[in-house]
Amino acid sequence: MEKIKLEALKQIDLVNDLVSLENIRIAFLSKKGAVSELMKQLKDMDPSERKSFGEQVNQMKLEIEDALIQKKVVLENIALENKLKQEKLDIHLDQVVLPKGYLHPLIQVIRDVEDFFIGKGFSVAEGPELETDHFNFEMMNLSKGHPARAMQDSFYVDPERLLRTHTSPVQARAMLEAGGQDLAIICPGKVYRRDDDDPTHSHQFMQIEGLFVSDDVNFSHLKGILLEMAKHIFGPERHIRLRPSYFPFTEPSVEVDVSFVKSDGTPIWIEVLGAGMVHPNVLSMANFDPNQKRGFAFGIGVERIAILKYFIDDIRHFYVNDKRFLDQFKGVL
Repeated sequence: MEKIKLEALKQIDLVNDLVSLENIRIAFLSKKGAVSELMKQLKDMDPSERKSFGEQVNQMKLEIEDALIQKKVVLENIALENKLKQEKLDIHLDQVVLPKGYLHPLIQVIRDVEDFFIGKGFSVAEGPELETDHFNFEMMNLSKGHPARAMQDSFYVDPERLLRTHTSPVQARAMLEAGGQDLAIICPGKVYRRDDDDPTHSHQFMQIEGLFVSDDVNFSHLKGILLEMAKHIFGPERHIRLRPSYFPFTEPSVEVDVSFVKSDGTPIWIEVLGAGMVHPNVLSMANFDPNQKRGFAFGIGVERIAILKYFIDDIRHFYVNDKRFLDQFKGVL
């Protein structure tokens, strides 16, 4: 019995394939195998010895079966690994060199202006494009029925909500959050007005508005930072000119022109933005004391800057996704 067990375990240990392992199982555990032949001896044995003999044979059978199972798992894993190696696929794609992207010219302008004002201590503020009438108009000193609302034909969603016509609502929200403390922000973003699209107008365009509120600010501060901004955007040789104007949310208000030289050498002035000192009513509605705090504000069209900076003849070029047009602005900034 011991000899049969040792021989079986030796063969199982040395076997290297599943077919040979099955042959070993048959040789030892099948009906005609060596273990079964031992069991046949029970009928010729003395009854007093049968129980002990049977238990020993069964124990040997269990040891051989356990060795067969463990070896089968090992050989199956080896067979699987060999199969996977033979069926291995190269799933790697050939190297594809993707073209390097670049920023849209309007985003380039926004980033440039943001960098300038961040360097002056301003922060960038954002707000929702779907606004309430309260923040879009009323907080900007444009009460319901105010005639100046006609200057901004609007896209209303319902009587109290509309697509914002300027980024001024962001200023109103920021002033309320400031709780009467000093404030310096710029507000870039998309705005919407019900204009007919043509070379100089679009129903959707982008603005950058600025706001500075403090207890020690005056009109000369506004003029100084606008001059610096113009020189930063258009070049150090530029100058600005201020003309009286009207905006409901500033008083006094001005239109700002920048000096240009035409291709024939003729000097001209081109309007680029509106600005002014924040109206006391606007400060009061935002919980600022107009007797203690003053502020200046301005708003400039991003498309207008880009048109003048890059000599674009049609605002619609920025929105038609013509790659031939956009490719001109690779690496501009």
